[in-house]
Amino acid sequence: MTTSRQPSQLDPEIAARLKRGADGLVPAVTQQYDTGEVLMLGWMDDEALHRTLTTGRATYWSRSRREYWVKGDTSGHVQHVKSVALDCDADTVLVRVDQVGAACHTGDRTCFDADVLPLGQ
Repeated sequence: MTTSRQPSQLDPEIAARLKRGADGLVPAVTQQYDTGEVLMLGWMDDEALHRTLTTGRATYWSRSRREYWVKGDTSGHVQHVKSVALDCDADTVLVRVDQVGAACHTGDRTCFDADVLPLGQ
């Protein structure tokens, strides 16, 4: 893993479209490609997006560890990328994957299983 951000080889046309936050990151919503199940939210800079597009493995920037991480390299819970899209404002990435195992670091299938909030209160 790289512990500092690197200059990216992301296609300049894609890079020019991205609207990044002040930290240079865009949120990346990760979804199971065949069911539409939302699995997790990660963060990408240009290099993480480039790696995701070119390797077929979901790669994120860890804000807490300050390094790139490829989902599944340590856990075995791999995300095989099926498609990547930008939203209409180009400020969010949708990564559609075939998830192997749990997507959440807690071992849950998704990061949104454990704390469902009540409606109507």
